[in-house]
Amino acid sequence: MKTIRKHGELLALFLFSFLFFFLFKYGPLYGVVIAFKDFRVVDGIWGSPWVGLQHFIDLFQNNDFYRLLKNTLLLNLYLLLFAFPAPIVLALLLNEIRSRYFQRFIQTTMYLPHFVSWVIMSGLVIYFLSPTSGVVAEIAGWFGQEPVFYMGKKEYFRPIIVASAILKDLGWGSIIYFAALTGINPELQESAIIDGANRWQRMVKINIPSIMPTIAIMFILSLGGFLSANFEQIINLLNPVTIDTGDVIDTYVYRVGLQQFQYSYTAAIGLFKSLVGLLLILGANLAVRRLSKGESGLW
Repeated sequence: MKTIRKHGELLALFLFSFLFFFLFKYGPLYGVVIAFKDFRVVDGIWGSPWVGLQHFIDLFQNNDFYRLLKNTLLLNLYLLLFAFPAPIVLALLLNEIRSRYFQRFIQTTMYLPHFVSWVIMSGLVIYFLSPTSGVVAEIAGWFGQEPVFYMGKKEYFRPIIVASAILKDLGWGSIIYFAALTGINPELQESAIIDGANRWQRMVKINIPSIMPTIAIMFILSLGGFLSANFEQIINLLNPVTIDTGDVIDTYVYRVGLQQFQYSYTAAIGLFKSLVGLLLILGANLAVRRLSKGESGLW
């Protein structure tokens, strides 16, 4: 009771968070059972007949499954290679700016796209890439180049997804890394300056190793959603021409589950994605702990 009275405010904050996750994250987990049933709305979850692993068998025998899996893996691999390091680089660059006013101006400017919905952001991307009135076509015309209909060519779809994702969440994603950089002991920097280290050497020898545990944790967490793509982004940029390279598991679940009412089948897909994400988190955490000799990791 003494602890409760002493830390009452913190416990109250924890209680709200606990209730949120319990009601909206853990509470609905009982519905996963419909992945093993032929769910019918009129019969309810428990009244619907059991079908066992039939929906998983149908998933792996579906001719579209491997195309969807390939598109999802490639898109998330590109995001991991290009979008994941981008906030780290931005945080390192911002940390080197000596003018606090200019630093805050850059931060605020980079944060703003995060608060714009993907509906608006996708519209801006389509407008900028328009072959008739887009900014990109206008710049290409200055150099005598013919305008290209980027949204009508499937080979450009993945680069557009990656570039727009970086543009939207670059500043917001750098907050954690920038906070980690501000927590570095200033005495390390002062000692390095006395020893004659320049900015690049201090960044490589002090800054990056100091935030490496944070990078490791964010990397592990990002792998949990490796089979999940940014649905809102893709569904607003996808069109019939780019569906061969842009159709991912989430957009397939949307069409089959919500438009065709195959709830049990799409629940099986969601359970499959969750299990793969869990295995990736466990494997990545084990690898990080071994590489860091137990100094980093989620647990």
